[in-house]
Amino acid sequence: MSKIAVIIYGPPGSGKGTQANLLAGRKGFVHFDTGRYLEQFLHDPANWKNPEVATAKKVFDRGELISPSFVLKLTGRKTKEISSAGFNLVFSGSPRTMFEAVGDKNNVGLIKILEEEYGKKNLYPVFLKIKPEISIQRNKNRLICSVCATVMLYSDVMHEHKICPLCGGKLIKRLVDNPAIFKTRVKEYKERTFPILKELKKQGYEIININGSPLPYIVHHQIMGKLPL
Repeated sequence: MSKIAVIIYGPPGSGKGTQANLLAGRKGFVHFDTGRYLEQFLHDPANWKNPEVATAKKVFDRGELISPSFVLKLTGRKTKEISSAGFNLVFSGSPRTMFEAVGDKNNVGLIKILEEEYGKKNLYPVFLKIKPEISIQRNKNRLICSVCATVMLYSDVMHEHKICPLCGGKLIKRLVDNPAIFKTRVKEYKERTFPILKELKKQGYEIININGSPLPYIVHHQIMGKLPL
């Protein structure tokens, strides 16, 4: 069977990362979490001497989207590496801008790179639909393990969990989940990321629409039913 690539889209808090991790853990996909990859890259002091990196870090920490050309350069290179190793690939929310997706006359977009590496018929865009109030609630209560990066979603606002049940690491709140920054993330998503779905339809892709509100395992089974696995 041919290797495949899946792009999971949806607003902040829709469960993109969780679903990508489930595909990685249960079906052997490589989850290329570009947000986490960029966060680690930008917060590595070894890279701060580069002015381009220093500028991108400030933008990232405000909850805004980094320069698309900067992101495309890094993600395009990494995508080719993963494909060359023969792995199925899943993205959670990337590419995030139209430029990252389709590029321009001087830059090849990530969609084209994926088509070249995996074949157009083996590229599956998934959209997780979720109500805004659920998205807000999830982000408000979300914690992440500082060691293994496992995401913890709590429905109870009074929880006092501090330790990761998987590895025992300290649970922390991501900077980008701060309520003020979250509003910026939602605005950026609506203006710069959501239009990519329309562009993909124009290019002949069928968007796989999934209800992202149920428990993650239910959403996972919905996605599995739409993929050739």
